[in-house]
This record gives sequence, C-alpha cells and structure tokens, in this order.
Amino acid sequence: MLKDTKKAHLGLNPLEYSQPEYFFTNSPFPLENGNELPELRIAYHTFGRVNEDRSNVVWVFHALTANANPLEWWPGLIGEDDLINPKDHFIVCANIIGSCYGSTGPKDFDIRNGERYLRDFPNLTIRDIVNAHQLLQAHLGIDEIWLGIGGSMGGQQALEWSIQDKRLFKHLALVATSAKSSPWGIAIRAAQRMAIESDPSFYSSSPKGGWKGLEAARAMAMISYRNHETFNSSQQDPEGQLDNFSAESYQRYQGEKLGRRFDARTYYTLNKAMDTHDVGRGRRGIENALSQVKAKVQVIGITGDLLFTEAEQQQLHSAIPDARLNFVPSKYGHDGFLVEAKGISNILQNFLNVHQ
Repeated sequence: MLKDTKKAHLGLNPLEYSQPEYFFTNSPFPLENGNELPELRIAYHTFGRVNEDRSNVVWVFHALTANANPLEWWPGLIGEDDLINPKDHFIVCANIIGSCYGSTGPKDFDIRNGERYLRDFPNLTIRDIVNAHQLLQAHLGIDEIWLGIGGSMGGQQALEWSIQDKRLFKHLALVATSAKSSPWGIAIRAAQRMAIESDPSFYSSSPKGGWKGLEAARAMAMISYRNHETFNSSQQDPEGQLDNFSAESYQRYQGEKLGRRFDARTYYTLNKAMDTHDVGRGRRGIENALSQVKAKVQVIGITGDLLFTEAEQQQLHSAIPDARLNFVPSKYGHDGFLVEAKGISNILQNFLNVHQ
C-alpha cells in the first residue's frame, strides 16, 4: 500500500512548514566505487493523497543545496494553488544522501567507530543517490510515477533513474540539466572545492569546519548560477566608486547566507557527486543510454544558462525518443530554473495536456 501523508505542524502554512518523515535501514548500503555506508537514513516529505488507481504520484528531485520540501523552494510550480499541488497529486521529495537536511551525510556518526564522518564521508555518485531513492520508493509502495521532475542536479537524478528503471516514469520534466557533467561544469566545481580545501578548519574535528571556505565556494558558484547580464543590471555602482562595490558586497552576502544554513563537508560531497554524472557510463555511450528512456519527456532550458547550456538541452532533445524542448527566457541564468517557476509551469502544463 502507498503510504498516505501524516502532517501536523504549527506554522503559517502547515504544508510548507511541515516536518520531514524518515526511512531507515540498518543494512549496509553499497556505493558505486566499492565503498559502503553501514546504515542509511533518508529524510523525505510527502504531500497530498494517492488516488484510487495510484496514477497521481509526482516525484520531485531537489538540487545541490535544497531540502526535501519543494513547497519552500519551488513556489509558482509546486504548491497548493500551483500546477503541481497536493489536491491533485501525491508529491514525494527525498533529501539526497550526503546532504545536511536529514539524510545520512558527513555530519553523522559512523557506527563502525563512533566518530563523525566529516572528511571521511565516502565519495558518492548520482547513481548512488538514485539507488537510495529506490529504497524509499519500495518503502512507500510506489509502482508508477506519473511525473518525475527536477532541475540542475535534480534533473541528473531524474534522468539517471529513468534509464535504470525504464517503466517507472510516465512523464519526465528535465529542467536545466544534462546527460553528462561537462568539463566546464567540473572545472567550476573543482575551483569551489579548492576554496573549501584552503580553509584549515575544513580538516578539523569541528562539525562547522570549513565554513569560511564554503562562503568563498558559494560566491564562486554564483558567477556560474547567474551571468553577465544579471550582475550588470543589478549591481551597478555610482560613478566614481572606489571601494565597497555592490558586486563584491553581493558575493559576500551570498556566501554568508549559505554558510548560515549549510555545511561545508556536505557541499564538498554533493559538489563532487555532480561531477560523476554520465548516463552513458557502462551503457555504450550517452546516445545509446538516452535512447532507452521510455517516459514522455519535456526538456526545459533556461536562456543565458552558463552552467547547463543550450547545446546540452539540444543533446537531450535529440537523443531521447519523442522528447519536447522549450526554453524559458530569463535574465537570471542557471538560477532561472527556480526563479522562472511560472514560465516552467506553463511549458509543463502544455506538455501534460498533450500527453495525459
């Protein structure tokens, strides 16, 4: 039986501010690189009720620094009055392993030695993350997912899972993502990890170690999340400015903002996991892997996205059978996959109208 939701939480919106549920397994969880986690915990949210024929499940995949509650970070697309809503759908979102929002991650204690993992947390791949999702899927009793949707790292997960289990998804929305992490993207993330590594506290036994490096890494990431147009239109200084430039203040603010809510070792782990994304690995190449997708697929790109380019969206569209491709105009670059929720919703609505 599919589990129903059980929500009781004080707040302005009981859906938006609900607490996660947890799935636990004491069995070792094998990783693609040959290592294993001795036990596993997955934090997840569900919203809505499954309908009689179990045909209304929507699985939402979150990106690198998000949590398992998409009503908080994807308003305009997912919410009580949005296209994806708990009145019509049974919405599932799992916090990815390696995160600091409830699933097993670097700040947890390794039961084998009683110490926090910290820098010793094993490297993960996108496939490892998907394999953990599959454990939760079995726990919830889900046999079919009407719609899988994710942006950026979330799109990587959705695409990988649709190839692993070809009959699971009826529809798939891949937003600002790719079939394989590009050398450009890997280089950007490697530079961020170098910033974290330069913080001596990253190697300490403190759970908060690496926080200054994390701030620098986030500031670096913002350059690829936005673009030239975004910064030039929003961070202009008065003529004659010699110090305290708006763009620098903005970068420092973004770093400090993430540092208050996230964890350096988590960022390092998930940042590195993104590099492993390659649906063609062990499947005779990307084109062959994408040709195996059986879901009806809507590819959505963001104009001006420096991180997941137009060419990468075209590759998905060309190689996935009968896929549709649309671009959302945005001045926000890659961050447009979150900011332009209404535009994404319109494209997705048209797609679902055709493929009900």
